[in-house]
Amino acid sequence: MQVFHSVKEMQHCARHLKLQGKNIALVPTMGALHKGHISLIRKARIDCDVLIVSIYINPTQFAHGEDYMSYPRHLEKDMAKAAGEKVDIVFAPTDKEMYPPGFTTSVDVGELSARLCGAARPGHFQGVCTVVTKLLNIVHPDFAYFGQKDAQQALIIKKIVQDLNMEAQIIVLPIIRDKNGLALSSRNKYLNKYERKAALVLYKSLQAARRLIDTGERKSEYIKEKMQELIQKEKLAKLEYISICRYNDLNELELIEKNTLIALAVQIGRARLIDNYLVENL
Repeated sequence: MQVFHSVKEMQHCARHLKLQGKNIALVPTMGALHKGHISLIRKARIDCDVLIVSIYINPTQFAHGEDYMSYPRHLEKDMAKAAGEKVDIVFAPTDKEMYPPGFTTSVDVGELSARLCGAARPGHFQGVCTVVTKLLNIVHPDFAYFGQKDAQQALIIKKIVQDLNMEAQIIVLPIIRDKNGLALSSRNKYLNKYERKAALVLYKSLQAARRLIDTGERKSEYIKEKMQELIQKEKLAKLEYISICRYNDLNELELIEKNTLIALAVQIGRARLIDNYLVENL
């Protein structure tokens, strides 16, 4: 497994691979690899000739007072996991490589980034859009893999690729959960045993919404109320938002329809947790 820290070295390698006719998969991560990341890596390993995993904690997507400094950093362990999954290349750039002195450019997709998590974290998706655009331009992958847990992020990245005429195909894979239903996240490491138990309320509320829809309920406000009642019973949970929206534009819906996204964010202890359920068919 090769490891690159330099943008120029990564670009040179990617160009060489393209000249050889290889197709390239990119799995962008911020490290602290868990089974959710591994699911992306394994699918990418099957799909492509060359598998590249980026490990970079992007400072521009963290607002002042957020957990940038405390975000889990386990580069050596992550590289060992990557090697175990037969990753060909790990790209682990430094901040200076990604944002050299004088860097001023940013990427913003507008309204999509102002809703849901974007409303609570101003500037977050501008940072995400900028770093993902840079990674796609550095690696020029044929396929890039993201998880459905970050549903808004995946939608926004698809919009970037479409609007900026990039050639990468964005692949979004299902949420990976632990045996109790908690969506896997690097931030789960912040949770103590009591908070981890409390965090199950996100999945329970989505299950409650799903049961209501399966029995014919279509009114978004009623479903939100029932989800909120359930979350408020959990003393350690502080609800940030519940959104029931059309997935292709994130506009709120009064009635459930096909491709409705039910998404929520909840603060539990130090961890800001998100989860969602996509109503694909009725």
